[in-house]
Amino acid sequence: MYQLKDKVWLSANRIFAAIEAKKNISDRSREKAISWFRSVVISGAGFPVSTGQNISYPEVTGYIIPTLYEVGEKDFARDLALWLISVQHPDGAFCAPDGMPYTFDTGQVLRGLLTVLDDMPQAKESTIKACDWILTQIQSDGRITTPSTDMWRLPEDKMVNDNIHLYVLPPLMEAGRRLGKSEYVDASRHALTYYKQRPDLISFTTLSHFYGYVMEALFDLGETDLAKQGMKEVAALQKFNGSIPAYPGVDWVCTPGVAQLAIVWYKLGMSDRGDAALRYLKGIQNDSGGFFGSYGKGANYFPREELPWAAKYFLDACHWSQTSAPLR
Repeated sequence: MYQLKDKVWLSANRIFAAIEAKKNISDRSREKAISWFRSVVISGAGFPVSTGQNISYPEVTGYIIPTLYEVGEKDFARDLALWLISVQHPDGAFCAPDGMPYTFDTGQVLRGLLTVLDDMPQAKESTIKACDWILTQIQSDGRITTPSTDMWRLPEDKMVNDNIHLYVLPPLMEAGRRLGKSEYVDASRHALTYYKQRPDLISFTTLSHFYGYVMEALFDLGETDLAKQGMKEVAALQKFNGSIPAYPGVDWVCTPGVAQLAIVWYKLGMSDRGDAALRYLKGIQNDSGGFFGSYGKGANYFPREELPWAAKYFLDACHWSQTSAPLR
């Protein structure tokens, strides 16, 4: 049952939703974000780390491809896939901008390869190589490891929680089913069992961006009850303007985190929460069409640089606000 504060929150946000519908700003925000992608992509390569670091980033380029397919930019997406195939290591891994291979990054490129697979037969070999390499990083107990964690350090000497490796499993499992590779499915299930046993899995104690990875992965892997439990902590912190703090107890927001958590709410059928978060994002969207990594007092996650993954998850949230059809 809803408590009184939940009923007040829902009523207020339904009023805000009606006002927004009259303003009809949704399409304009979406088109601005799509145009922003065109403006920042590196010619002949992929998307940059940020507007302040013009280095191609295979990970985000990979998982932006499903978003571009959804908005009708298929030729654009296929060009990016060709670049990704060209930079894959012989062993199947994909590297971060630091030149080191990462399991998480390889899993996100896999999302892009799977999206173009039916249109680009040449992507099949690259897909299999990526999956086979990921399997070498899944340990006997199910834990997913990575050759390097050098880029996993955040401001204030915080580290990225490796629970985000759960986000590697949905594309690995999909690849197994589509390619008839049962070993990919079995490995995904084995790793999921390991992560489900971790006591910190659904505790909102990390940056909202990384928590969003975990929550969406749980839903996509069929662990709906766990996703609902985790999102209760987020709902308790969501403000009337739809914003969600980057961490519990701070006054700033992590932009991609807000968008990712909106997506999870939409997937769970909690559209009021998702709509509120999406309205907040439309309100802070830069004139360029992009988004800084964070906003607010004390913000320290790319606060002055626009991020491709912030725009990606914003567009995905726009998609989920309109349809229940899943993205790949």
